[in-house]
Amino acid sequence: MNPAKTILITGCSSGIGYATALELKKRGHHVIASARKPDDVTRLQQEGFTAIQLDLADSNSIQLAVDSAVKLTGGKIDALFNNAAFGQPGAVEDLTRDVLKFQFETNLFGTHELTNLIIPLMRKQGHGRIIYNSSILGFVAMTYRGAYNASKFALEGLADTLRLELHGTNIHISLIEPGPILSDFRKNSFALYKKNIDSAHSHHKLTYQAMEARLQKQGPAAPFTLPAVAVTEKVIHALEARRPKIRYYVTFPTYLFGLLKRILPMSWLDALLRKI
Repeated sequence: MNPAKTILITGCSSGIGYATALELKKRGHHVIASARKPDDVTRLQQEGFTAIQLDLADSNSIQLAVDSAVKLTGGKIDALFNNAAFGQPGAVEDLTRDVLKFQFETNLFGTHELTNLIIPLMRKQGHGRIIYNSSILGFVAMTYRGAYNASKFALEGLADTLRLELHGTNIHISLIEPGPILSDFRKNSFALYKKNIDSAHSHHKLTYQAMEARLQKQGPAAPFTLPAVAVTEKVIHALEARRPKIRYYVTFPTYLFGLLKRILPMSWLDALLRKI
């Protein structure tokens, strides 16, 4: 068993964040579990977690959360798992500037701001692990997921650059790229779709009808869907391994499209992606 580490995890109310917090706690690590809603923070505390409130769309909330984490740990944070994110469905031409900005506030800008507040602590202690939960949609784009695609492509660009800039600091950067995972992701996406997309007046109206059925489907909506713990297993390696990997694929589709992107002409890959 590796020595216990202190890790801050975002987005622990359910899904990947919650499953990872549970498993790392079982392995003896000190988990600081964060969630956006106060009710979820209270629930996590009642379950025995060190839990704090953190809304990545709010700079003040991010600063307060880091201040709390520093007080709880004496400034020693061994790892950060940037997990919190959501997906805004909709055709690119139906995304307003404000809707696209809202997607980026959490998935990119808030994650970036939090990471930049944690890096000085890691520099001071001489080590650290920063783990980003990206997506298969961080390296291939799929239709009607443009806002999410863009946020994850941008996240990977920042993470890759940060890895180069932190070379030699003993602060390691890892990206996890899951495909379909069982979580509340689709349920939350459907609520945002209903709120922000005017499907009745869209050129994509008929396509949206099929998309609505998929978003509301109970259980796995895509082949090869895995439970959240499949991501947790990669987080454990990125946290505990002497040499963490730069990228971790999760689910068969990620491995498949990682390969196809390298070997297929772009037009062939586009034709395949349009059919999904």
